[in-house]
Amino acid sequence: MVMLSVSSAALLLSTVAYACRKKMKMHHKKGRGSSPHTLVKDHSSVQIENLDEVPFLSMYQIAKATDNFKIDNKIGEGGFGPVYKGVLEDGKVIAVKRLSETSQQGLDEFQNEVICIAKLQHRNLVKLLGYCIHANERILVYEYMENKSLDSFLFDEATGSMLDWPQRFHIIHGIARGILYLHQDSRLQIIHRDLKAGNILLDSEMNPKISDFGLARKFVGQDDMAKTKKVVGTYGYISPEYAVHGCFSIKSDVFSFGVIVLEIVSGKKNREFSHEAHSDNLLGHAWRLYKENKSIQLLSASLRNSCVISEVLRSIHIGLLCVQHHAEDRPTMLSVVLMLISEGALPPPKQPAFFTEESHRQVNSVSTLEEYTITLLHAR
Repeated sequence: MVMLSVSSAALLLSTVAYACRKKMKMHHKKGRGSSPHTLVKDHSSVQIENLDEVPFLSMYQIAKATDNFKIDNKIGEGGFGPVYKGVLEDGKVIAVKRLSETSQQGLDEFQNEVICIAKLQHRNLVKLLGYCIHANERILVYEYMENKSLDSFLFDEATGSMLDWPQRFHIIHGIARGILYLHQDSRLQIIHRDLKAGNILLDSEMNPKISDFGLARKFVGQDDMAKTKKVVGTYGYISPEYAVHGCFSIKSDVFSFGVIVLEIVSGKKNREFSHEAHSDNLLGHAWRLYKENKSIQLLSASLRNSCVISEVLRSIHIGLLCVQHHAEDRPTMLSVVLMLISEGALPPPKQPAFFTEESHRQVNSVSTLEEYTITLLHAR
């Protein structure tokens, strides 16, 4: 009996020692930058694709870069969680997005973002520098954008005047090229599904970079339309076919782009727009002015001294083409880019989505559809 106990104890100690050595080896390997390819959620394994293109950063590296997530380094917060400014040991400035415990997003969005951005490279897309998985922590590390997001300029009277017309027109072009890349030229064809001013980041030279791919979806070739029972995105930027029927396509992104263009021109937010003469949103107001040949009145007062009228009118016209009610009437992003750089005649736009009396019926119908859920995501 004694000999059996001694043997059992020796076997147990040997097993524990082996497990400890293996754990230490794995920890050391992760610290050097290797990527764990499996996440565990509710005791079930979720496999991540090969992420060799995106470095894995240890929790130690990130905590050190952000001074242990010091509140003074916090630069924003959105649907995913808080964002911190940090500095790596090599001096590179980074933006660290940390999944919040109270976030409506989670593992799926985290995986989606890492997988999508790992395979996307374009000057008008934000660059993912790394990621971290540690216990319950899910962290994404991006290049730092000195001028934060587009909405921080557009909808603030104090900063709106800092963004003159040439800069705004440059931003419109950059966003269009970024979306065209996602839809047509990237290794993965992507529908973003959450394009908005808050998800357009600006670098030190005011170049726009599309961010937040947590809700993005891949599509193949000529896939025209997909359908979901869970509609996610941001009110004011969601196309009618997506909001009401859960149908999304590249034309959903085109609609969102059109809203952004009209917001850039006017300096007004579509969802919060109001006018004393009518109850239309920004799209409806732009449509009324277009029909009365008064489109120039949509222009923000802060741009009057810097604008090129022909560019402003062309931008408004293209914006209206993008927000037409029916998806098939909207142009592709290739057509949009060509229209922006040319001076040729443009086709007349049809009535935009969510206009006047029709808009009230559509909004009410969304709220009464029990099988569809619209998740309001704030700018991150």
